[in-house]
Amino acid sequence: MATSRPRRLHALDGVRGAAALVVVFYHVSLIAQPFAQGGTAEAVWETATETPLKLGFAGTEAVQVFFVLSGLVVTLPALRAGFSWPAYFASRLVRLYLPVWAAILFAVLLVVAFPRDPAQVTPDEWILHANILFPDWVLALREATLMLTSYDTVNTLWSLRWEIIFSLLLPVFAAVALLLRRWTWTAAAACVALMVVGRVFDGRPFDLDALVYLPTFLLGCLIAVRLDDVIAWARARPRPALWAVVAFVSALVLIASWWTRPLIPRSSLLGDALWGLAGAGAAGLILVAICSPVADRAMQARPLRWLGDVSFSLYLVHAPILATLAFAWGDDQWVLVGLVGVPLSLAVAWAFFRFVERPSHRAARAAGRRAQAAFERFSGRGDGASDDARDASPDPTRG
Repeated sequence: MATSRPRRLHALDGVRGAAALVVVFYHVSLIAQPFAQGGTAEAVWETATETPLKLGFAGTEAVQVFFVLSGLVVTLPALRAGFSWPAYFASRLVRLYLPVWAAILFAVLLVVAFPRDPAQVTPDEWILHANILFPDWVLALREATLMLTSYDTVNTLWSLRWEIIFSLLLPVFAAVALLLRRWTWTAAAACVALMVVGRVFDGRPFDLDALVYLPTFLLGCLIAVRLDDVIAWARARPRPALWAVVAFVSALVLIASWWTRPLIPRSSLLGDALWGLAGAGAAGLILVAICSPVADRAMQARPLRWLGDVSFSLYLVHAPILATLAFAWGDDQWVLVGLVGVPLSLAVAWAFFRFVERPSHRAARAAGRRAQAAFERFSGRGDGASDDARDASPDPTRG
């Protein structure tokens, strides 16, 4: 079933922006966590984390939203006639790596300018274990490959590793999604089952992160190949109550491993299984943003659209900024770190978007054109690919 739809799904910009801000709040909460022990502070922490309030700072789960978004919007151009794979690979890699390298340089320079004293922060916590204490250029170069499993210079880069893997495997993902197009619901259920298995058995005894994250991208690919059908179905059934229920259930599924903790310990097999459902919740929320007129209008609000524009930049720069403030003032001043660090991260993200990310977009388009021209010379083709095909390589949060 075909239907007219906008060339760009603007509501997804708002989803992306909201998810990026949630990740920022999540890292502020990690700085605050050591001080949520005993009395009123612990009660407040449990209320915030073991209820649906967790949605406001569910950082790892917000990354699952990014992964579904990437699966959806990176696949869409690949489904169009004239799509150029050589242009895609060149453009996509340039668009991912250039901002990452700039973010790593920014993070190291922050440590050079503002030396970090480990005595200023709580031992054995995120602030100390996931952030560098001194300029380490060798580590920075290693992390710049995006091939490591953990990152300390820019903590958020762990997710970019999966973006790179997905980007390189896009032909496989797109082909699988097309082959399973007639059995979308069955394929989606299989993806969720794989994610649950990955969470439950990760580290018992094997590392199964690939089962946790790669099926999340495939959920987005499955939405992409059925997008016109999904939009047509939703337009024929404009039911606000239905989409409100889907949004509510999806949000609860996204953070199921959190609000169930009073009854189901996180370290249990069932707790891990609930955590494995996060990708399904992320996919549900994205479907709501696409299909619900109410959600579409909400996600196109100007502040969220602006956040969507700078979301990748915000994702890259905020953790080094928060860490710098926490080491400078002490993590016991986490309220001040948050009050200063969040708006400062937004301001730096805007500058980073303007002076790093936008130029990287232009460099990516140029790289795509050169790759396509080289491919045509090598293959003897002279017809070329469309501009859409050459430029179809969005950033990992933009899709």
